[in-house]
Amino acid sequence: MASGAAEKGKALADSSESAAESAARRAREWTTWAMKKAKVVAHYGFIPFVILVGMNSEPKPRLAQLLSPI
Repeated sequence: MASGAAEKGKALADSSESAAESAARRAREWTTWAMKKAKVVAHYGFIPFVILVGMNSEPKPRLAQLLSPI
């Protein structure tokens, strides 16, 4: 078990990553995470948003009129 910890410490020391590279990697990971979340929000929130905007417009339609294709 001690050898595993020593190898892990050695691997961290060998991969001398500069602060700029580390910050760039974290920014890239955060951007990817944020874009995945934004995709889910846009996917499930678009239709309710359109209905909300339609319900608050003038003249005020009923929900059945808003959802019907005609």
